[in-house]
Amino acid sequence: MKAEFCEMQRSFGEIRLFPESVDDIWHLSHLVSPGDLVFATTLRTIDSVQDKIRPEKLEKKPVRLGVRIERVELHAFSNRLRISGIIEHGLDCGAHHTLNIEPGYEISVIKQWRSHDLERIDRAVKASIHEVVHILTIEEGEAELFRMRQYGPEYVTAVAMGSGKGSDLDTRPAFFSRVADQLTEVKGPVIIAGPGFVKDDFVRFVRSHLPGIAGKILVVETRRIGAGAVQEVIGLGTLEKIHEDIQLGSEVRAMDELLQRIAKDLPSAYGKDEVGKALGYGAVEEILVLDSLLRDQNIVPLLDGAELQKARIVVLSSVFDPGKQLEGLGGIAALLRYKIQ
Repeated sequence: MKAEFCEMQRSFGEIRLFPESVDDIWHLSHLVSPGDLVFATTLRTIDSVQDKIRPEKLEKKPVRLGVRIERVELHAFSNRLRISGIIEHGLDCGAHHTLNIEPGYEISVIKQWRSHDLERIDRAVKASIHEVVHILTIEEGEAELFRMRQYGPEYVTAVAMGSGKGSDLDTRPAFFSRVADQLTEVKGPVIIAGPGFVKDDFVRFVRSHLPGIAGKILVVETRRIGAGAVQEVIGLGTLEKIHEDIQLGSEVRAMDELLQRIAKDLPSAYGKDEVGKALGYGAVEEILVLDSLLRDQNIVPLLDGAELQKARIVVLSSVFDPGKQLEGLGGIAALLRYKIQ
C-alpha cells in the first residue's frame, strides 16, 4: 500500500490510498465505511446527441467522481472491492454508482480517521516493502505450504506420499523432491516447521539440490504440522525476526493472554456488556475486537471509550484462528488492570 496524507485537521481529512496487492484490498475494505466520501476515476456512460441516435454504441468514458458510500463488499476470490453509493461530486450527481477497486487503483478517502485506521495504514505501507513469507510444515510423508497474508495464513498446497517404511522402497527422496518443487517459484523467505528430524533432513536435501532457495530458509521446531503449526510459528515471534509486520503475532499473543486470564479467573472481560461495564470503571488496559465488528454501531462507542481512556486496541482478523476464538466470546474482549464485580 502507498498512502499520501492530504489536508488533515486533527483526525479529519483526506488520505489518498494506492492498493498494490490482495492484502491491500483487504485492508481497504476495513478502512472505508458507509458515510465516508471517496473520490476515484471510474468508467461511466456519458450520453451525447450521437449516442441517442445510435443507442447501441453507448460508450463508457473515464470520469472523476465523488461517491458517498452506502455499501462496501469485499470479493476475495476476484481480489476486488465494490464500493457503492450516491454521486455527490462530478457527473450525474444524485445517481447511484459502484466503484470496483482492484490492485493498482487509486482512491481518495475523506473521513474522520480513528487511531486504529491510521495504524492499519501504517502497517500496510510498511508491509509493502517486504517479500511475502511462506511457511512449509512437514513431517514423514506429509507437507503443507501456506502463504502469509496480512489477514492470516493462506493455504497454498499439500503433498502426501507413503513413507515406505517396512518395505525395500525408500520414498523419502521422491517425497522431498516433490515438496521442493513447490518452493521453486517462491520469491521471499521460507520457514520450514514441524516436529522431529524430518524438517532438518528436508533442509539438508534442499541445500544440496536447490542451493538458490537454501539461503532464504529459517527452521522452526513445532509440535505439529498444518494450520496449527503455522499458529505456533507466529506465536513464537518468528515473523518478527524476518520483518517488522508484527500484527499476526500480536493477535496470537493477545488471544493466548485472554484465554489464560479467563481460565485462571484473572482480570478480563468478554462480550459487549462486560466490556462496556469495564470501560465504565476505567479498568480496561487492552481491547481485542474482530475486524468485522469495526462498523457495528453497538461496538463503535466501546472503541471510542477505549481511545479516550488510552487503552490499546488490537484488531483481530476474522479469518485467522485467534479471531475465530474471539468470535466465540462475542467478538470483543478486554484485558483489565484490575478485577471488577
